[in-house]
Amino acid sequence: MAVLLIGAVADGQLVLDTTARAAAAARQLGEVTLLIMSPNADTAAAAAAEIDEVSNVLVCEHSSFGHDMAEASAAAIVSLAPNYSHVVGPTTSAAKSILPRVAALLDVMLISDVIRIHDQATFDRPVYAGSAIQTIKSRDLVKVLTVRTSAFQAAGRNGVAEIERVHAVEDPGLSEWIEDNIAVVDRPELTSARIVVSGGRGVGSQDSFSAITRLADSLGAAVGASRAAVDAGYAPNDWQIGQTGKIVAPDVYVAIGISGAIQHLAGMKDSKVIIAINKDEEAPIFQIADYGLVADLFEVVPELTERLNGSR
Repeated sequence: MAVLLIGAVADGQLVLDTTARAAAAARQLGEVTLLIMSPNADTAAAAAAEIDEVSNVLVCEHSSFGHDMAEASAAAIVSLAPNYSHVVGPTTSAAKSILPRVAALLDVMLISDVIRIHDQATFDRPVYAGSAIQTIKSRDLVKVLTVRTSAFQAAGRNGVAEIERVHAVEDPGLSEWIEDNIAVVDRPELTSARIVVSGGRGVGSQDSFSAITRLADSLGAAVGASRAAVDAGYAPNDWQIGQTGKIVAPDVYVAIGISGAIQHLAGMKDSKVIIAINKDEEAPIFQIADYGLVADLFEVVPELTERLNGSR
């Protein structure tokens, strides 16, 4: 079996952890060719060639790839797809836009959010906010799937894959990039951070949410939020974790003032260690937490932050 893996690229740089995890998953299906699409792909391609599970790297450069435009990217992938049994991408915002279009153009089903690969045709994916696991067996000639990278260990970086350049097909011109509005932060990126500190509705207000960010900064952590906190205006949309937000699986996840609705658990339940702080001892979050503290967050979070800062 031959697998075409779509590399995660941002600003000409390979998103290494995400791509390495997707490569480990793709290697279970067959020999992996990693496709880099970017206006300037040399740096990303060199990093991709070092991933252990990658046999060779295809570089496709075109100005239309600079802003994750689904139409142009899908056209390039479809032109290469007949040479492969599987087209795989990590479950990123870009892949979730591009790969459904690829599947439609190939007239096959999209198998999204795969968390386990049984064989070349059989996959597990979560449904109902992660409360059930669906097993799918596909008979499509080309199987198009996205993998939840938090479910797979990252491949190593001792590879020496060959790099080959391929020509981009003509941009179909169905859409036009206008502008990007990107939030720039000094904290770790949420989906790849080792530690995540999240706040929920119990934080109470946007001003009070600063206690969450101060604790996160003391730990060198990323900041997350439940949907309830985002909807209430306490935190920006790009901090949202859960079924309709980002999926994270850090080494440590600290849930503060989060009750533990199933939609939120779907986005963080694979975290290695879960610490919960909530004044309601009946909160569902305590059922999955490794460590739980029943306390007023407005008392314990500032004290914890002070002690962490004082220990430096």
